[in-house]
Amino acid sequence: MYATLNEIGKKFRLAGELYTYEVITMGNINSTYKATYMREDGSLKPYLFQKVNTHVFKNPVEIMKNIDRVTGYIREKYPDQKTLHFHHTDEGHNYYVSDDNAFWRVVNYIESVTFDSSEDLHVIEATGKAFGQFQTNLSDFDGSVLYETIPDFHNTKKRLDTLFTHVGENPCGRVADCAKELSYLAAVREKAGELSVKFANGEIPKRVTHNDTKCNNVLFDRVTKEPIVVIDLDTIMPGMSMYDFADAVRFIANTAVEDEPDVSRVYFDTAKFRAFAQGFIGATIDALEPVELDNLVKATFSITVELASRFLDDYLTGDLYFRCNYPKHNLVRTRCQLALAKDIERKWDELSWIVRDVTEKIRNSGKK
Repeated sequence: MYATLNEIGKKFRLAGELYTYEVITMGNINSTYKATYMREDGSLKPYLFQKVNTHVFKNPVEIMKNIDRVTGYIREKYPDQKTLHFHHTDEGHNYYVSDDNAFWRVVNYIESVTFDSSEDLHVIEATGKAFGQFQTNLSDFDGSVLYETIPDFHNTKKRLDTLFTHVGENPCGRVADCAKELSYLAAVREKAGELSVKFANGEIPKRVTHNDTKCNNVLFDRVTKEPIVVIDLDTIMPGMSMYDFADAVRFIANTAVEDEPDVSRVYFDTAKFRAFAQGFIGATIDALEPVELDNLVKATFSITVELASRFLDDYLTGDLYFRCNYPKHNLVRTRCQLALAKDIERKWDELSWIVRDVTEKIRNSGKK
């Protein structure tokens, strides 16, 4: 592997010589290595090398072009902010395809810490701030120049339509296992899909969205626990800003893991919701339109239903997409997300009041 990384480093014109490397085990899709170079003055410079899994990411060139446009825009407009820096080859590409058809990229390594989840409300608020600032940085970026690398990724209506088509087909004979789940999804189908319909009709602004707003996709300063930069930009494409908010808070505010079999343990934590909302709204209040801020709760409900429908659709069609550790794993995941969606419904008025309260206090305090 040393020889391979050394050769890749030359293609990306890295200064110095490869000194040492280590395998990074975080992440289940791409192969990642921390490679440290020794420069002429004896100093050490770390980089991250990634071999992209092209079985998962079918259009890696489009992904890298999206990343190049977005990071270049942020770097030029906000030179004082930390931005991911992907290196380029002599041909001007931020990727390299080797002779064995492997797809490589190299980005500067940033000393930091990440959190898979957190009970610390400061960290949760900082996560909201990071994703909100990402939205604000790109609020006037022309998203039409970006490739839609995963069409209809967060089209809730289409996800539900696909599910009920498969219910009618019942390809694996599993529909009888989930009558209660399907009854609930049928009852909220129109409500959950409403934002997707409005977005398609142009009633909601098209933004540049991250689409994978997990807590561990923010790098934090080890000491201050302040956010440094948002990472994992593979799913950047046009979408709804509220869904970036919603997908993050859906995960962060869940009191249980996503495949908790005991749904009595699944609740939506309103304190965590408030903390994340404070960070996100504080960073976006001047960038987002009222229709976006007013629909943060509905987006949170909708994307929770959407994920439940994806888990259930995978269960009905033979568990082909999500990795399962045991029979009915996808059904367990479905029930967990539906329990969360039901709790969001129960707390809808309280959550809406929190959004209004947070928004009003931020505006009154002058903290933009």
